[in-house]
Amino acid sequence: MAKKDFQATKTGERTNPDGKPVNNKILLSVPDKEYRAIRPYLEFLAMPPQLSLYEPNDPLEFVYFPNAGMVSLVIETEDGRTVEVGEAGKEGFAGIPAAAGMRKSQVREVVQIAGDGFRVKVDELQKALRSSPQLQQMLTRYAVTHWMQMAQTAACNRLHNIEQRFARWLLITQDRVDSPTFAITQDFLATMLGTDRPTVSLAAGMLQKKGVIKWTRGEVQILNRAKLEKCACECYAAIREDHYGDGPRAQGDAFKLGA
Repeated sequence: MAKKDFQATKTGERTNPDGKPVNNKILLSVPDKEYRAIRPYLEFLAMPPQLSLYEPNDPLEFVYFPNAGMVSLVIETEDGRTVEVGEAGKEGFAGIPAAAGMRKSQVREVVQIAGDGFRVKVDELQKALRSSPQLQQMLTRYAVTHWMQMAQTAACNRLHNIEQRFARWLLITQDRVDSPTFAITQDFLATMLGTDRPTVSLAAGMLQKKGVIKWTRGEVQILNRAKLEKCACECYAAIREDHYGDGPRAQGDAFKLGA
């Protein structure tokens, strides 16, 4: 197939049947023929914060392709404690087990940063994949890199202090939402980091004192990204390399076929 078939379409040049523009990196990167196979099944939806996309052991009906915002993958233990183990934004998709033909997942997936995107019924996606080998390959590669991210996050949650973990989380979030400012509540952030509100306040206070962030009620602003990267542990660099290859600003190259 000609090389040009693998070049990503510019943002906004693709739409779903209702005319909603596509900003998801995977949907923009597939060849035209394969995009046409999945386009009829793309259902646009708003994704407000704390919208639950999947609950553990519930049937998986849809796969989600975010245009904007961020989805958190959360593990909850029997005693009610929770921790974030991964994130998904416009660089990928939510519902990895469903894309592989599985019908259940042990992970809760919830919208953390508001955005929008498209969902596709699992059966329709499987139908489209039969004639879409490049899309299948891209989904598989994303699944593998996402698993690597989850493994790195698990190690980080166990081995690194709260300031390093908070810095990592802020950097990952900025990469996905393309903004230095985003809304997040202290309670929700404590859930994501597997800690409590006083510990989150302590970490935020340390970073704010260093002039790295501005923390206000319900919102955080990154003031100095270079300093923030120095505050993070090595896990951020590892996760960035897994997902982006040359770094977070090269998102459009994240899933080049044959790379």
